[in-house]
Amino acid sequence: MEVIPVIDLRGGAAVRARQGLRHSYAPLISKLASTSAPLDVAAGLLAVHPFPAIYIADLDRIESHGSHEGTLVALRAAFPGVVFWVDAGVRDAEEARSWLARHEDAHLVLGSESLQSPKVLETLAPEARVILSLDYRGDSFAGPKALYEMVHLWPRRVIVMTLSRVGGNAGPDMKRLLEVKRHAPQVMLYAAGGLRGPSDLKELDQAGIRGVLVASALHDGRLTSADLMAAKKK
Repeated sequence: MEVIPVIDLRGGAAVRARQGLRHSYAPLISKLASTSAPLDVAAGLLAVHPFPAIYIADLDRIESHGSHEGTLVALRAAFPGVVFWVDAGVRDAEEARSWLARHEDAHLVLGSESLQSPKVLETLAPEARVILSLDYRGDSFAGPKALYEMVHLWPRRVIVMTLSRVGGNAGPDMKRLLEVKRHAPQVMLYAAGGLRGPSDLKELDQAGIRGVLVASALHDGRLTSADLMAAKKK
């Protein structure tokens, strides 16, 4: 089971995500870091566990009013052993190619909510550093409607992001995860939203989910170093 910590960036700071209601996100207060500065938060997460990957959501870029490009460069320089998965609100193939060229050792998350067309995936099919995020708001899929049916275009890694569960305590969206797993059994699925603690890791692992994105459970101490080591051995 791969556990990938999440850092949401807005206005130059790491913020606490709550149910996808981005207007209400406030600077992160965490047991793991003394400030909400992105480098402090990353260092705090890595002090808990030597995570090989960290997920970054550039919320300003996703919402089209700013960018944390410089912050990403600083994070990559400070933590060269970490692979950063980054949702930078990429909308089309040209933008994706430009981003991949600028960040040669990072992986690009294509959030369905930002994509203009499923054809982006067709253009980027040979690129191993691309990850697809299927984004859901409530019961609705956020993104081009045809994308869900075009499984042949999906990259090897796919995130199922249930935004209403992000920062909550409702548990992973198992029903949706299993539905996507049946729909596309060939991909490696990653859950995002709602993880409460080690019991959820066990349930996801037993369901054949490859990994999970997590933030609140780490910052609140509900997922410990011992839990992460145990998950790594499975």
